[in-house]
Amino acid sequence: MNSGVNMMRAIHITTARAGPAFSWLHLAFTALGGLVLLFIVAPLLGIYLNSAPADVLSAAKESEVQQSIWLTLWVSMAATLAFAIACIPFAYILARKDFPLKGLVSGIIDLPVIVPHSVAGIAILSIFARDTLLGDAAEWAGFEIVGTPVGIAAAMAFVSVPFLINAARDGFSAVPIRLEKVAASLGASPLRVFLTISLPLAWKSVLSGLILMWGRGMSEFGAVIIVAYHPMITPILIYERFGAYGLKYSRPVAALFMAVCLVIFILLRLLARGRKNAED
Repeated sequence: MNSGVNMMRAIHITTARAGPAFSWLHLAFTALGGLVLLFIVAPLLGIYLNSAPADVLSAAKESEVQQSIWLTLWVSMAATLAFAIACIPFAYILARKDFPLKGLVSGIIDLPVIVPHSVAGIAILSIFARDTLLGDAAEWAGFEIVGTPVGIAAAMAFVSVPFLINAARDGFSAVPIRLEKVAASLGASPLRVFLTISLPLAWKSVLSGLILMWGRGMSEFGAVIIVAYHPMITPILIYERFGAYGLKYSRPVAALFMAVCLVIFILLRLLARGRKNAED
């Protein structure tokens, strides 16, 4: 009994002595985190502080800007939803099954994050351009890939699918496998187990992956500009105006596009939080 009391006293004394050190350490870490946040926030705020509201409003009224923003939003969303049909089940397999060369497969999934995006654009162009197998097949079917929204979607998806797959895989990995086994033992088919157990329990990670893929697709520039300079998505339009007219002419469009993206993502987060609160 006395030994236990003495041990508790020793732990209390050690914690009390370590308290100030930990406080200073936490303060230092917080200061470093503040510098990182400042590094992220300051340039973004600089766009708005140096953009006159009249200039942003004028940019918002331009049909070219409106069409560019709308094109960017819906093409990235279409690419996200189209690839989600394959990416989400694939992520489930990666989370639940062990198979030969699984590490290699995971490395290939992350490859688009590492490869320079101009290289990604050249790679996509190499298989979708005219006189290629897929390019000729598309032309035979009556449509083109390069220089169209289809090509833009392909470039956006190439650089953004890792975000969806990795987020969904982490979500499925966190689902207790015993719940799936119980459902299977009660007679549920593998598909029903996936749809009624695995996917609903991993939905937050899956949704986060979808949002990340959509956002990453909207921000893509290097791959898209090679595959489809026209029609112009907003990052390319901003680049063109910056190159032709300078910072003053391109900054209002950047401010407008960033505001649109922020509003959309805030709404999505609020909807996700509302669903979570409803479930609780």
